[in-house]
Amino acid sequence: MKNDHRLQEWIARVLIGLVLTMNLACAIDFIARPQLYLSGYELSGEVGRVVIIGYGILFLMWQVPYFFALYQPRRFRVSLIQANMMQAIGFIGETLLFRTIPLEHRVLRGSILRFIYFDGGGLVLLIIALLLVSNRAVEAKNT
Repeated sequence: MKNDHRLQEWIARVLIGLVLTMNLACAIDFIARPQLYLSGYELSGEVGRVVIIGYGILFLMWQVPYFFALYQPRRFRVSLIQANMMQAIGFIGETLLFRTIPLEHRVLRGSILRFIYFDGGGLVLLIIALLLVSNRAVEAKNT
């Protein structure tokens, strides 16, 4: 039984780690190579470069709870809950934002749609991780 709990926790770590790695890769790329993203957000020049780098910095900031959740998902379950909430806010917010972008802005819509898929996929993985950890917490109380 104890091995099952450890396996569930390691599976949760792998899922959290996948989301964290993808989020960090995105953040670092926005910071290191902002010029690649300017046109996708209909930005240009110095202002566009700073905006994209600023987004990258925000992406880095938002990863703090993910590290705690990755380290010990059960002990820092509240961090995993926070990560789920943050991922859900991103997914919902981007979906609502997408609906407001006029159809003639196809490139911009495509960029936002990629974030919807990105955050939606991450949310699914984090929900599974939370269920695995919560399942363990419930079982531990029952023994």
